[in-house]
Amino acid sequence: MRVLLIKTSSLGDVIHTLPALTDAARAIPGIRFDWVVEEGFAEIPSWHPAVESVIPVAIRRWRKKPFQAVRSGEWGNFKRRLRETDYDLVIDAQGLLKSAWLTRFASAEVVGLDRDSAREPLAARFYQRRLPVPWGQHAVERTRQLFAQALGYTLEEGLGDYGLDRAALGAESASTPYVVLLHGTTWVTKHWPELYWRQLTERLVASGVDVRLPWGSLDEQARALRIAEGLEGALVLPRLPLRDVARQLAGASACVAVDTGLGHLAAALDIPTLSLFGPTNPGFTGAYGRAQQHLASDFACAPCLRKQCTYKPTPEDARRFDLTREQPLCFTRLDPDRVMQHLRPLLSNKRTV
Repeated sequence: MRVLLIKTSSLGDVIHTLPALTDAARAIPGIRFDWVVEEGFAEIPSWHPAVESVIPVAIRRWRKKPFQAVRSGEWGNFKRRLRETDYDLVIDAQGLLKSAWLTRFASAEVVGLDRDSAREPLAARFYQRRLPVPWGQHAVERTRQLFAQALGYTLEEGLGDYGLDRAALGAESASTPYVVLLHGTTWVTKHWPELYWRQLTERLVASGVDVRLPWGSLDEQARALRIAEGLEGALVLPRLPLRDVARQLAGASACVAVDTGLGHLAAALDIPTLSLFGPTNPGFTGAYGRAQQHLASDFACAPCLRKQCTYKPTPEDARRFDLTREQPLCFTRLDPDRVMQHLRPLLSNKRTV
């Protein structure tokens, strides 16, 4: 059986789809998937053994320069690639108009979420079969349930398996145990204060654990350099492609992450990870897997799910906290001492690769 899967982005959403592929491969021997994914994440599907072919798409780039996408032949080549294979089924696992629109270029029955289950209800109009998947549960479980209904098998109980081979990625080797600090994220409100990252790094280095700091933008690089400045044992990594970031994660004793896609990659690699949540809800999009711990703020307004903080500090807040360096204030409930308290048990159970 050959299935075309549409799940283009983001990094976390792509990773959350992997356990559904593992379920399907176990339930239907010989099933193979071709996966349409944004070009920046095209490596990830290739790491799963059930994926036959990865079909990169560049919607983000094409939106900025649509005429160039047509003139260059990229758009035409993409459509031809979808049409040249006879698929038994197309699954849109994203439930957005952009992903649903891509399904029209493949000649097979299209299955997706119904209007009450999709993030963008109008997307359901593109599907021949519309399936209900309840909200209020983790994104991984929703995707697993979609696949089970679409392909007609009973979903096994228990935690989903990402199906990635950590050894095949070639874990980074190190003589000293190290922790990867995943400090970069999108929303301003999801950033753990830089002051706290610095203090946590100082505590780790003092306890004999090295720290590695990846980055993906110039702003993140500058922050990483400030966090590591003057600390022997704190290493700012060069800018790395995704596979090399995965290698760094796979060799780590543990990770500390904010709500970020790389935190989900650490979970997929089965690395003990402590994830820090201020404005967002770990119950729906937290790191999924074994040895995953979530620390969620219990501040008065958390989780607010806002990209901009609207909380007005009180005089008591001003007395207790540095209102310049300890923002957003919801993270004051997750200070470095509390994080170290939860991180130590993960480090004591250090994995060997």
